[in-house]
Amino acid sequence: MNESANDQLAKLRASIDNIDAALIHMLAERFRCTQDVGVLKAEHEMPPTDPAREAEQIERLRALAKDANLDPEFAEKWFNFVVAEVIHHHSRIADETRSS
Repeated sequence: MNESANDQLAKLRASIDNIDAALIHMLAERFRCTQDVGVLKAEHEMPPTDPAREAEQIERLRALAKDANLDPEFAEKWFNFVVAEVIHHHSRIADETRSS
């Protein structure tokens, strides 16, 4: 029975590893898109943050999380973490655009 539990554990971990890889690739694609947003904002001297958009996204993601049986608080924390990094990138792009 121990071997069976170990086999099950190995299969579950392989699935988790595949999901983690997919998440990394999806995050990379998301950041490619947000880099383009940052360039567009910098070229048009728009602010790096958009509080109204962020609030809409939080509301949307919390609802999606609830529907998916995921803690909405976790979804919001994840989004805030990602947005903080995006804003950092947008600010850097804006600084580089102004200095060139």
